Amino acid sequence: MAHLLGADSISLTLGMRTLFDDVSLGIDDGDRIGIVGPNGAGKSTLLRLLAGRGLPDAGRITWAGGADVALLDQRDELPAGTTIRELVHGESAEHTWASDPRIRSVHAGLLSDLDLDSDVATLSGGQRRRAALAALLVGDHDVIALDEPTNHLDVEGVAWLAEHLAERFARGSQGALIVVTHDRWFLDAVCTRMWEVTGSVGFGEVAQYDGGYAAYVLARAERARSAASSADKRNNLLRKELAWLHRGAKARSTKPKYRMDAAEALIADEPPARDPLELTRMATARLGKDVLDLEDVTLTFPAEVPGAAPKVLFDHLTWRLGPGDRYGIVGVNGSGKTSLLRLLADKLTPTTGRVKRGKTIQVAELTQDVEDLDAVAGMSVVEVIESEKRVVSVGGKEVSAAQLVERLGFTNERARTLVSELSGGERRRLQLLRLLVGEPNVLLLDEPTNDLDTDTLAALEDLLDGWPGTLIVVSHDRYLLERVCDRQVALMGDGAIRDLPGGVEQYLELRHAAVRSTTSEPGRPLGRQRSDVSGAAVDTVPDADVEAAPPSAAESRAARKELARIDRRLAKIAQLIKGLHDKLAAQSTDHEVVAVLDAELRALATERAELEELWLELAETTT
Repeated sequence: MAHLLGADSISLTLGMRTLFDDVSLGIDDGDRIGIVGPNGAGKSTLLRLLAGRGLPDAGRITWAGGADVALLDQRDELPAGTTIRELVHGESAEHTWASDPRIRSVHAGLLSDLDLDSDVATLSGGQRRRAALAALLVGDHDVIALDEPTNHLDVEGVAWLAEHLAERFARGSQGALIVVTHDRWFLDAVCTRMWEVTGSVGFGEVAQYDGGYAAYVLARAERARSAASSADKRNNLLRKELAWLHRGAKARSTKPKYRMDAAEALIADEPPARDPLELTRMATARLGKDVLDLEDVTLTFPAEVPGAAPKVLFDHLTWRLGPGDRYGIVGVNGSGKTSLLRLLADKLTPTTGRVKRGKTIQVAELTQDVEDLDAVAGMSVVEVIESEKRVVSVGGKEVSAAQLVERLGFTNERARTLVSELSGGERRRLQLLRLLVGEPNVLLLDEPTNDLDTDTLAALEDLLDGWPGTLIVVSHDRYLLERVCDRQVALMGDGAIRDLPGGVEQYLELRHAAVRSTTSEPGRPLGRQRSDVSGAAVDTVPDADVEAAPPSAAESRAARKELARIDRRLAKIAQLIKGLHDKLAAQSTDHEVVAVLDAELRALATERAELEELWLELAETTT
């Protein structure tokens, strides 16, 4: 494997914090490296250093042969007045890039629902993220560095990106990937190595681990166990030395100097503790038998285009939530996941039907944005919590607001910091704590993993494991959903809710099946669905004498994804056929080998013909 870039004894200090101290790293062809660590430890800074966007205070970064490093940062600063087509492809003619299967795959995975001639200034945050990611992925770069690439992607988009990167940077291939993300499923699906950036908490180190996220967790647990064993032995020594030193003035005056030096060395060498982080289980109001019921709910919004039909998010939807239910919700973008939470939170009124609420419920909602903290921007962290409750009951004991924020990783200094000066991760933690002090019994979490590092996520999951109330989570984080939710449901964009006994994997299979159904039964009318996921089966009632409706945006996107898969297989077949022809030329005198190779060629030719026919059928559904 060719060496691509390296960091040689780099050090960097920002203000009073030492992020890196004599750190050496190396990246080779085929590496897929995931970077984790606490918020503020320096993960994004490390990416920028490796990409040449900054310089260390000491040491150096080297790029072998002038290796090209492309960086996707978190800001997505796209030039206004530029179309998506220009951003992604520059001045290249369409026939040039459209003939490349890899580029077509990027289009299908990220841009299928976007107008390429749209100005990037008109795009939403999620659309801007996908456009910026597509612009980077279509290029031929030696090293790709991605900072939180899964932000704003749905479950399907995350799965596509993981597959794309794993194939592109497979072991033995050219090029390498470095990625900072809190998405642990993504890290485990893509990465073959892990770097843990400890920042000032860990003396500016970057610990290296082989394997993906699961292997990293196991290795870290083993290191912690070993360190705890060493610490126990060390503490025993320390207690003995300190006891010996404190035996009175007369005894101390006659102590051998080497014993005093040994005790002082033990004390001086005591490493600082990592930032404390604990989400506390506070009291929860008792839930009655009835919690939340959506009864025959229809929700529509006016059409964005004058004269068009209203947009129907939910069509005669029935969904019953009981005490202690724990649901995870997945779905395509625009299918109504956030609107469903707003219905449950009584922030949105259904067009028809009703939302029945239990008499004892106390609902708390964590929204995607942290803008609700703008109203308290001039207050400190402690003051915000004190304004909610000065004292909270935890395990039968009264805990002050200052003690609560300390448990959530806010040191005394950060606890007195104004909300306006907090980082994104700190604001998210404050949001969570602000919800919990209200002692709710129904939690609605909309993309709760945004801006949280993996340690905070582990603490959140530990809290939710023992949560006695009703929990509804909307998230693209498969790891979180499968960890804390008992059942999962999907919004497929057809106005209904679909139960998912098989979890997220079943959802992805359903999305692929939607593509196949549009091609195998193109004339089948689309029926209405009544959905009840309280245990009843979903009934599909076809409308009589209804003309076949055109594919929805979700179906068209799914068809484009299937086109991308076919493109990848056709490209692979082309490589296999070329390899077989080369073998035929080399083995032309061996008739037995020729017969075997010829049979393989015929099989590949048949598969190619079938795929090309399917490609044409799918292409018609996306036009």
